[in-house]
Amino acid sequence: MFSIIGIILSLLMMMYFAYKGVSVLLLAPILALFAVLLSGEISQLFGFYTQIFMSGLGDYVVKYFPLFLLGAVFGKLMEDSGSAQSIAYSLVQKLNGNNALLAVVITCSILTYGGVSLFVVGFAVFPIAAAIFHTANIPKRLIPGAISLGSLSFTMTALPGTPAIQNMIPMPFFGTNAFAAPGLGLIGSVVMFTVGYGWLMYRVRKAKIAGESYGENYHTQEKDTEEHFPALWKALLPIILVVVCNYIFSKLIPLMNTEYLSEAKYGKTKLNNVLGLWAIIGALVISCLSIIMLNWSRWKNLKETLNKGTMGSLLPIFNTASEVGYGAVIASLAAFSAISHFLLNISASNVLISESIVISMLVGSTGSASGGLSIALSMMGQYFLQLAEASGIHPELLHRVAAMASGGLDTLPHNGAVISLLAICGLTHKSSYFDIFMVTVLAGLLGLVVVIILGSLLGSF
Repeated sequence: MFSIIGIILSLLMMMYFAYKGVSVLLLAPILALFAVLLSGEISQLFGFYTQIFMSGLGDYVVKYFPLFLLGAVFGKLMEDSGSAQSIAYSLVQKLNGNNALLAVVITCSILTYGGVSLFVVGFAVFPIAAAIFHTANIPKRLIPGAISLGSLSFTMTALPGTPAIQNMIPMPFFGTNAFAAPGLGLIGSVVMFTVGYGWLMYRVRKAKIAGESYGENYHTQEKDTEEHFPALWKALLPIILVVVCNYIFSKLIPLMNTEYLSEAKYGKTKLNNVLGLWAIIGALVISCLSIIMLNWSRWKNLKETLNKGTMGSLLPIFNTASEVGYGAVIASLAAFSAISHFLLNISASNVLISESIVISMLVGSTGSASGGLSIALSMMGQYFLQLAEASGIHPELLHRVAAMASGGLDTLPHNGAVISLLAICGLTHKSSYFDIFMVTVLAGLLGLVVVIILGSLLGSF
């Protein structure tokens, strides 16, 4: 009983202290060992830390570091070359102020679908969003919701081919690639976008009826204009290359001789376990090189850009890896089998529902889509796969449900991305979080439910 209480208290404290801004690098090992103490296994404390926590952390870094590194470098190249701003300015100009809301959502969607991180998107889009929302007299408090819909929902978990880490994590567990269950992913994306955009439009209409304006805290600033940035085609090409090259590599690599992977020095692995990772690594490398070459004359200090992108990858991956180490410790405790048995038995007859419940609980507790998803699949990914095979469910469907489940409860108030976005916009949870909740949590869960129902009835497509 104390062990179960320890796990629950540990998760609650993880949520509380993460919301308060305490680094997960400290939280994860401390709270993992707290759960061990309450389980009564005090004599094994050091073993839990060095052999289980650190092993879980290290395995995650070894597996996913190239994706975090290349993704961060890609985002920094897009930012420093002016490509991200070029896309934002161009779309806003073409959609004009009458479509201010749509302009912001589509801009964020294109940037994040191309692999640009939320933080780059937030800094690049917010000044433009503020200007057009002010012109259209739409309340500033709705900007975080618009940015969240474009960057923290369907482009992160549902759209097939997205290079978001949430779409990458399931690949080695299920032997899939980034385009898993493309039809269901597209349907889920449409549901999420429709619900989220419909909600924001409703909020805009309601504000106009009430006579609410942008607000009193808008200050014009001298900003770069569109002509200072690369041409739109130059800005969009690297994003297109990420998706296209990812698909090409996923089809081309299996035609190569990869029998050497069965050798001991390569871990006696199978191609399906690494194919998805290889494909996105190759795509990101080509896309990064394309940004550099297309903007060769624009670089003020390319070395500094590359160095900043590289360093920018370290904190995100170690934060997530620490959460994975935490999950490895929790999963090794005897009481966890009772908790997992309870969660799985909520819908024992449908592995898709069980999988989504477990992942949703963990991403909600940790406040991290990638962290909670990694913990869940590290603990139970193989078990989900065995249940799916026994039920005739294709691994691609497991992949898509897992990715989409990670994007539901992750954006609760303590989520780091939510806190950062509100800080960028100069707003508070009180003024803007409800809209973020509606376009990410509610819309995300509705999209997930639709995909589970269709997948259960029709299978993967």
